[in-house]
Amino acid sequence: MNNTRNQPVNIPVSKLRPFEGHPFKVKDDDEMNTLIESIQTQGVLSPLIVRPIENTDEYEVISGHRRLHAAQKAGITEVPALIYALDRDAAAIAVVDSNLHREHILPSEKAFAYRMKLEAMSRQGHRSDLTSDQLGRKLETAEIIAQQSDDSKSQVRRYIRLTYLIPGFLEKMDQGEIALSVGVELSFLDESSQREVLEQCVINDCTPSYSQAWRMHKADREGSLTKAAIQTIMSEEKANQKVRLKIPMERIRKYFPQSYTAAQIEDAVVKLCERDYRRRTDRER
Repeated sequence: MNNTRNQPVNIPVSKLRPFEGHPFKVKDDDEMNTLIESIQTQGVLSPLIVRPIENTDEYEVISGHRRLHAAQKAGITEVPALIYALDRDAAAIAVVDSNLHREHILPSEKAFAYRMKLEAMSRQGHRSDLTSDQLGRKLETAEIIAQQSDDSKSQVRRYIRLTYLIPGFLEKMDQGEIALSVGVELSFLDESSQREVLEQCVINDCTPSYSQAWRMHKADREGSLTKAAIQTIMSEEKANQKVRLKIPMERIRKYFPQSYTAAQIEDAVVKLCERDYRRRTDRER
């Protein structure tokens, strides 16, 4: 980044705009309430990073969307910011890079972030001097993104496939109800087929296994995926669904951070059960 000012400057909140199309969710949860309280007492300690919006006196936020939202909630009228002169594509890449290493990031956020960065780098005609073998083969964009993240090239591609899921399945991904591999297979189905699968999830009180998702994808490639075929596949009884313990989320949600997904809550509950079991067996010895 080429910083046009060496020091943070105070910018009116009214002149700051979220980065258009950024995939990172800003939630009004417990963590946000904590941030609001901190800003009310100490102000915004870490400057936002912004870029000037062309032909205006306003700025687009590159890093600091949560801080901006908290400042607005706290009634703060100005926030400190570092101003960088970036074009749209360079700013999109910076938005992704500044958010990907957050402690809690949802699969859908990562998916659309990788896609946004891939598209920005492609528009830039991105090239790299890095080589992957002795022949000096140029690295493709997905591989460059992988080197700048914690995911492999194939994993980057798999996440980008998730952007072709309908919102209902993206929500299930974020809640930990379906695995990444399942989401990837479902992403190849058209919107109508995905909606039919989602309806069958409700009817059969289940989610697709990898085998089911793979077979539906295969049938779709072969032109044989009909509504009846989806119903037949999704009505199969799966071994891992013969016995299920259901606990309403509202009964246990308050005991966990709002940022926890359903999968994280399930893992935590299992660990608590294991800890209790060890205590009881130790007492019985």
